[in-house]
Amino acid sequence: MVRFLLSLTFISSIVSCSDSPENDSTVFFSGEIVNPTSDYVVLYHKDTFVDSVKLNDKNQFSFQLDTLDDGLYHFDHTPELQYVYLSKGDSLVARLNTVEFDESLVFSGKGSEINNFLIEIFLQNENEEELMKDFYGLDPGAFSQKIDSLYKDKLALLGELNTDGQLSQQALAMAEASVYYNTFITKEKYPFYHKKETGEETIHELGDNFYSYRKKINFNNEALTYLKPYFDFMKWHIGNVSYMTCLDDCSNNKKPVSDRLHFNKHKLAIVDSIVIEKELRNNLFRNIAVDYLKWEHNPDKESITFINEFKSLSTNEEHGKEIDLLYKGIQNLQPNNTIPDIAVLNFNDEKLSLKDLASKKENTVFYFWTAAQKGHFRNISRHIASLEKKHPNYNFIGINLRTSLPQWKQLMSENNLDKEKQFYGEDFKELQMAMIIDGLNKCVITKDTVVVDGFANLYTSL
Repeated sequence: MVRFLLSLTFISSIVSCSDSPENDSTVFFSGEIVNPTSDYVVLYHKDTFVDSVKLNDKNQFSFQLDTLDDGLYHFDHTPELQYVYLSKGDSLVARLNTVEFDESLVFSGKGSEINNFLIEIFLQNENEEELMKDFYGLDPGAFSQKIDSLYKDKLALLGELNTDGQLSQQALAMAEASVYYNTFITKEKYPFYHKKETGEETIHELGDNFYSYRKKINFNNEALTYLKPYFDFMKWHIGNVSYMTCLDDCSNNKKPVSDRLHFNKHKLAIVDSIVIEKELRNNLFRNIAVDYLKWEHNPDKESITFINEFKSLSTNEEHGKEIDLLYKGIQNLQPNNTIPDIAVLNFNDEKLSLKDLASKKENTVFYFWTAAQKGHFRNISRHIASLEKKHPNYNFIGINLRTSLPQWKQLMSENNLDKEKQFYGEDFKELQMAMIIDGLNKCVITKDTVVVDGFANLYTSL
């Protein structure tokens, strides 16, 4: 039986609040978290804080929401977050274990059908990633057949769930979108991944019907702005169209223009031309700007030109400030600058600055990890051990991110990590912007507190 049809029995105290709702529009969202990594659960709608509640002594939480717009929300239990779809009158109960956050998350109660389906599709798509690597090598027709088969299976699953029409029209549209757009993403990726898999020199001819689904796309769906499959589709589609447009209009001999400023200005222009919905439009502009700056790594005139172009299009002032901070961070990580003076905690809860840590040995490597990425944590621990043997004159400093302080300390003890070389980053956003953390293989190399390489990679730079 599929995962979203499972029924669970929960502690009565979790659901008792829903026995006598104050009115038909009140929403109760409660649950139990096994192995909590934070004291709180925080609820957001779009990018806006809605409410937060503290776990009780049984690791249970409960929200009562008397005024609420139906739609997609997300709840945060640091360092994890996940969707929840809420409608007026729902009495929704969640249960999860942070050791396997997404895999263990199950809902019961009124409103559970749509939420369990969204989680089921999310996990199915994760499991299909390896399968896709084999599919991308197929010719366009065979690839489409494989993808269409998976697509139909998921829609059949949704049909079974909604046999009696218990999903509202809005909830059904959200469920359908989670299927549609994950499928469409694979089609947008195909020409590039196929070229990589096969070693072909040019983009494969796809045929007239390969992108037929594009005719049905709503590029201004406000309700889907924060649905990850929809937003990810928009990013891939804009990148795809930008590349193909540039290939046709700007290149010689069907070779793409390699200038990143040129290409990303294409992306800004395409968003400007097809997206009207304000929030989606601004989020896409922000994504393009962050992606450009994090890959560019150079505070040059081209970056200034791009930032000015971005600001002329985006109407979100907070995004503008974020891009300015990102640019400043890139400037500060250039060679011969002093390492940013950001504070971290040691195992005894004492604050030390990165500059203090870099001064303890002539050569220092700062690297980053999080409890949420267990496989990465295991791999990086082994890799650091080998690097320490290879470079005994270097001091390797681990900075933990997006993990609760108690969980970090527990991991330190369980894995016998060196307390002199491991530190806890309290303010993830500050560290992310100051150290330009764009991936967990990123590291920063210093000598006598001065930056040698602010954009190094643990696996290729040492």
